Amino acid sequence: MTGFEAIDALLAESRQEVELPPAEERRALRESLNLSRTQVARVLGVGPSTVGGWESGREPAGEVRERYAYFLQGARTKLEEPASPQKSAPVDESSATAESEGPGGADEVETLPASEACVLCGHPALHQVAGFPQHLDPAECGGPDELLRQAAPATDLGEGVRTADAPSATATPVPSGGLVSGEPVKVVPVGRRVQSAAEVPDRIGDAVTAALAAHAGDVEAATAALVRRAIPDAMALLDETRKGGRYDIVAHPWIPDVLRKQTARGADQIWEARPKWFRPELPAGRHEVTALDINGAYLSALKTHLPIGRLEHSTDSVHDRRRAGVHLITPPVWEHEAVLPNPLGNRDEPGPLWVTEPTLRLLLRMSGPDHGLCDPPVIHESFTSGATEGLLEKFRVALKDARDRAIVAGDEVTFEYVKAMYSKFVATMGESNYNRELYRPDWMHLIRSQAFANLWMKAYKAYDEGLVVVRAMGTDELHVSGDWRGVFPEGRGVSEVKVKDTYTVGGDAGSGAGK
Repeated sequence: MTGFEAIDALLAESRQEVELPPAEERRALRESLNLSRTQVARVLGVGPSTVGGWESGREPAGEVRERYAYFLQGARTKLEEPASPQKSAPVDESSATAESEGPGGADEVETLPASEACVLCGHPALHQVAGFPQHLDPAECGGPDELLRQAAPATDLGEGVRTADAPSATATPVPSGGLVSGEPVKVVPVGRRVQSAAEVPDRIGDAVTAALAAHAGDVEAATAALVRRAIPDAMALLDETRKGGRYDIVAHPWIPDVLRKQTARGADQIWEARPKWFRPELPAGRHEVTALDINGAYLSALKTHLPIGRLEHSTDSVHDRRRAGVHLITPPVWEHEAVLPNPLGNRDEPGPLWVTEPTLRLLLRMSGPDHGLCDPPVIHESFTSGATEGLLEKFRVALKDARDRAIVAGDEVTFEYVKAMYSKFVATMGESNYNRELYRPDWMHLIRSQAFANLWMKAYKAYDEGLVVVRAMGTDELHVSGDWRGVFPEGRGVSEVKVKDTYTVGGDAGSGAGK
């Protein structure tokens, strides 16, 4: 091919990138049609968080951009159509069936031969709209009365007549309070309502069962396969646990320069306050030291104050506890290095630095009247947003419960799978090629800093209870001397610690805690 022919071929293959409406209009179009992000994501072949990112300003590319533009144009056209009496009238079974019989049924409503899980609430639904099972009446979506009505067995009343509403001659009478005698029904919260715990899909358990079946019971192979898919599975679990949530997760917000890497392989400007401390001198005598392993450090740290939306700049020197983010501070002098690590971690450079919300709150707490260990930090400027401590709480609890069950059952496959899910979730939500659905470097720093702050608080608790704190490292290692079992419960749970190592310092064993 000549140079000119190559240019002609290149021009023939090229195409202009289709324009999309502004981000706020994208969300408005979807919501005006009463469509969830999950519904849109499913037909576009992406995750719900990705759709949320597009609605926050992130731009899709390639073929998926064209499909998204086609959806948005179709949504705009549908909203501009004049409302017809047929569309505004309530939909019953007969009208739904009639609409589905023709190829051009406007609402694409079909009656299902058997109930299927609603894509919005997960409860059984008897209809599907645009190919997705869901309730036609929003009041029925997730309603316990609707669940009972749909699940009730049909009862013969005569030839050719069956109904689910008539009582059976052998049915167990229901007391006026709505309770049935027998085993109690365990329930879980779903939005403002509750549903039977047995109906909640066990995404983690199902994945483990499928992996073991696919690898003929080979534990090592199944574990390796599950660990490889931990990131997308964690994102799917996050989407599942966010259903009915009070706040939408903004997956790809605008990020200030302090949170962006300065070079391709460099770091941003945020200081995470990672402790790497050892006590320089121990009291005279022989010390039996126990190295404690803090279980599930990152899992526990998912419970932290996370900014919900876009970070906003402020030069206010007063900390607002209703908001969270990153702060430029001048840290206080720490005068207790001989017995406790600096809450700021090991930092030799003087002057102001950018710290996260957990670090700032820890410093403010230690400077308060209850502790008085240092002066308060000086806040120069901040990037914050309205925040909540419970944004990832359902996600955290789902992982914790699966981890606890795995420990009780001795199920190391599930244990390693869950561990990979939360650790990789935290590690890849920053600038990572492994997780394109969530870009929140601010969350990554905050969660990691919360893990460091949690370790520091355990060190302080040990010190306050009379133990000798010998060493504190990273997020999960604390060395103490003394009766630590009177301070910390031992075990594999996330609120417990386990022994990593024991050794002796002083006397015949030598001296110095830093060995």
